[in-house]
Amino acid sequence: MAEVPDEATPALPETHEPVDVIDTVEGYRAAVATLAAGHGAFAVDAERASGFRYSQRAYLIQVYRRGAGVFLFDPPAIGDLSELANLMAGEEWILHAASQDLACLREVGLDPEVIFDTELGARLAGLPRVGLGTVVEDLLGIHLAKEHSAADWSTRPLPQSWLVYAALDVELLPDLRDAIAQLLEDSGKGEIARQEFAAVLHREPVSRQDPWRRLSGIHALRQQRNLAVARELWQTRDDYAREIDSAPGRLVPDASLLAAARTLPATKHDLAAMKDFNGRASRSQIDRWWAAIERGLATTDLPVARPPGDGMPPPRIWADKNPEADGRLKRARAAVMARAEELDIPVENVLTPDSLRRVAWAPPAEITADTVGEALAELGARLWQVEATAQLIAQAFVEVPQEPESPEEPTS
Repeated sequence: MAEVPDEATPALPETHEPVDVIDTVEGYRAAVATLAAGHGAFAVDAERASGFRYSQRAYLIQVYRRGAGVFLFDPPAIGDLSELANLMAGEEWILHAASQDLACLREVGLDPEVIFDTELGARLAGLPRVGLGTVVEDLLGIHLAKEHSAADWSTRPLPQSWLVYAALDVELLPDLRDAIAQLLEDSGKGEIARQEFAAVLHREPVSRQDPWRRLSGIHALRQQRNLAVARELWQTRDDYAREIDSAPGRLVPDASLLAAARTLPATKHDLAAMKDFNGRASRSQIDRWWAAIERGLATTDLPVARPPGDGMPPPRIWADKNPEADGRLKRARAAVMARAEELDIPVENVLTPDSLRRVAWAPPAEITADTVGEALAELGARLWQVEATAQLIAQAFVEVPQEPESPEEPTS
């Protein structure tokens, strides 16, 4: 349900002028020329069709520049966006939650060199809520309805209300960027933000091993044969979803794949009779799913029940498995949390929990601020994070735990 704005707070979507989608090469080139006549940073956003389509491509790209206005580009219709990319090269791009959009922007050749991430900047500034609508209202006093964020942006034609929503997402970003930048500079966090923005920009994409193990509920399958069937069903669904560009879960949900892998139906008829095997493609593609089950039942390439780990067990069993590491982690975690409170930055932004766990489990042979800092840097910590935490962590690691005092012997 959309939020109801306070009467004193302007709600721009109700007064915004109509917005058009640019879906021709001629319109695109005219828009690029107008943007070239503008000034300052480029505010950028992208709309995908997550939950509806398999691909994570951008179906709409919004660009705003002061002195030029807002332009909504239809990448599939336009095709080559190299002229826009050349115009924006070297300039700062303003995005909200940049990590969500960088991949699909790069897919169409739009790759920034410098960014300002208003969502991350708001976190570092210590704001309690960092969603775009909330931050805009808190810092700019404007109510920004967020009612179309989960829409199917591959829809054509796009409704005017969606286009107004998309335009507002970027029109307000330059003013929001300036307000957040001021907060960061006033609190001495400007350099911290610059390092964090650069880290987002250059972060390598994560490649998952055995992506089929992301099936919701897969941990409930214990036997290798059941896992083999689950793997074949997941891969078959993924291939078909890619082929028709549909979100996999819209074809057959995870729960249905798991039900079939757990039950191991003996025939195609048995599979079709399963009430738990549902979804819009569960019956129309029954031959496809049955062939996957047959492959899983016949294969000799059986997956292991538990994939090999990275040598570091979950922290909940450290106390029994490695009490020294458990002590290091607990003392260091308390120190980092205290530092985060001092900085007024969320603790996960001061240092990732995974980095702290790894250095606590396998600390340097000689524990000093320098060696701990080097270990953190190898794990991806930025310079400011090393400077903020390495000394504290080193001290926590070498701190001798206090033994509980023994009760005094009664005197005779």
